[in-house]
Amino acid sequence: MFRPARPTRASGRSPARSCTTSSAHCDDEVARIRAFGRKGWLPAFRDATLFKTAYAFGLRRNETRMLDAADFAANIAGPEFGEYGICRVRFGKAKKGSPPKQRSVMTVWDWTSDVLEEWFTQIRPLLGADDNPAAWPSERGLRVGCQRLNSRFVAYRRELGLDDRIDMHSLRRSYVTHLIEDGWDPRFVQEQVGHEHASTTSIYTCVSSDYRKRTLRRHLDATIAEALAAGSAAGQDPRA
Repeated sequence: MFRPARPTRASGRSPARSCTTSSAHCDDEVARIRAFGRKGWLPAFRDATLFKTAYAFGLRRNETRMLDAADFAANIAGPEFGEYGICRVRFGKAKKGSPPKQRSVMTVWDWTSDVLEEWFTQIRPLLGADDNPAAWPSERGLRVGCQRLNSRFVAYRRELGLDDRIDMHSLRRSYVTHLIEDGWDPRFVQEQVGHEHASTTSIYTCVSSDYRKRTLRRHLDATIAEALAAGSAAGQDPRA
């Protein structure tokens, strides 16, 4: 039996815990449906992979839904990700009257390539979508629809007892928060999610209390270390 690949990021932090819990639930549902011999395990696997991809690249719902298989490619700056080092977004949010904005999003987490490799090489071919360019083929059309994704996400959210305010866009907010908490440059994060202004990215950020405590401790320790070094250089006992 196929066992879906899962994100493995920092499950101990509260924002991350919701993502990893949701991911595990998606995978468990796939296993449960398949164990009962029901045909719905392939669409469930597709939607689970789509949700993971939305989080892995910080994508909006429609950006994720409109991806084609050819939109993933290698990145010479990150060869360890194989053929999934870059995600080319072709249907980014556009200003009124303008065409969709395009951008390239770099892979940052090692589990991402495992998730995509499993989907494109082992699972997607079972859908018989050889002539379909869509990354997430629908059972009845070219690609999965927004309504289907919404209903699946809401069902999982209810089953897990999560807050009703959590939606697919929460995956994007979590992506921004987790990159900032992990020390990635804010400008890099802004480019990854396609924000024109840094202020927009900052609104997305909701760091955990643990992160704030670690940041405070790091700066206090640095200040104390500098004072000790300065005192030693001056030939004085900095503890006096």
